[in-house]
Amino acid sequence: MRKSSTIAKPSGAGTLEKGLIVLETIEHAPHPVSLQEIAAISGIQRLSVYRLVSVLAQRGYVRRGEDKRYRAATRRRRPLFGYAAPLTGNTFRQDLASSLQSAADAAGADLLLLHNAPGDSTALMQNVETLLKARVDLAMLFQPVEALGHMVAGRLAEAAVPFISIERPVQGGVYFGANNYLAGKLAGQRLGRHAQECWKGRFDRIALIEGAQTSTNVNARLAGVLVGLREVAGEVEESRVVHLHGNADREASRLAMSQLLDSLPADCHMLVSAFNDISALGAMDAVLSAKRTATVAIAGHNAMHESRVEIRKPGSPFIASVAYFPERYGQKLLKLATAIVEGEAVPPAAYTDHLVIDRSNVDILYPVS
Repeated sequence: MRKSSTIAKPSGAGTLEKGLIVLETIEHAPHPVSLQEIAAISGIQRLSVYRLVSVLAQRGYVRRGEDKRYRAATRRRRPLFGYAAPLTGNTFRQDLASSLQSAADAAGADLLLLHNAPGDSTALMQNVETLLKARVDLAMLFQPVEALGHMVAGRLAEAAVPFISIERPVQGGVYFGANNYLAGKLAGQRLGRHAQECWKGRFDRIALIEGAQTSTNVNARLAGVLVGLREVAGEVEESRVVHLHGNADREASRLAMSQLLDSLPADCHMLVSAFNDISALGAMDAVLSAKRTATVAIAGHNAMHESRVEIRKPGSPFIASVAYFPERYGQKLLKLATAIVEGEAVPPAAYTDHLVIDRSNVDILYPVS
């Protein structure tokens, strides 16, 4: 902190500069000061000091005591955080946005929520410019299309605005979301246990349903599936691994699984792991249509409401999903965002909780109202 004697004297200073000099004079004084003292220290005329101090007091920067002396006030602006993401389309997105808004309200932070469709680069960049014009302290992004995340990162870097990238690791930002490799391992282990418990360890194929637009996450998550499966079931030859492209779309995943089922004998036992629940539900549609529920087991990711409904059904091929609990994201995100804005050291990645949801615990963790 500078001593009062070192405060720069005005020389043709404008109103803003004079106001800052007066504020600094009050902040750096060792005791509450009068208008006359402020004028003497700052070199600003007493009438101007009176006008400036009146505005500073009105805005909460200084306080006037009963002795007509002024002291600095502790005044913190509420942080403003921005969130640009698809806000609709599935329950994961809706739960995430809702939890973030609730957490911001509870923390006394301002939050600007802006929607864009998953692949709409024009709307996304317009939203980013809106966040920058609003002078957000930090931006949060959840962009299913990885390339768009990198576009946004470049613009935020130009503006020197820190950001958190949710579910998609993007250079320059702090990552928050799934540990995709670990989540994949949990799904693979659950599928392996199903084969042991229900098929005496036998399975002929392991189908991995991918999404082309999320390559980094796909590779980590599905690599984890095979590792987890091998930990439980032993070595799995590559010849038994089938890769399907579901593009994170229910109908595309249904078609891909239908074609695979048509190419395999009726008694083929198959384990299926989809990148997300949307693809897992599409695979389930194909299995139900082919009436092969006894020989196919499916594990998804996200534990969305729709998948929890299926998991509860006796005899459903949809046996499990790895939960990420988006309804809990908000509090953790606000804590991380606040730490970044306040200049605290944070890790490059912060992970959500992961847990396999199946018929044994779905009603405990998500009671039916």
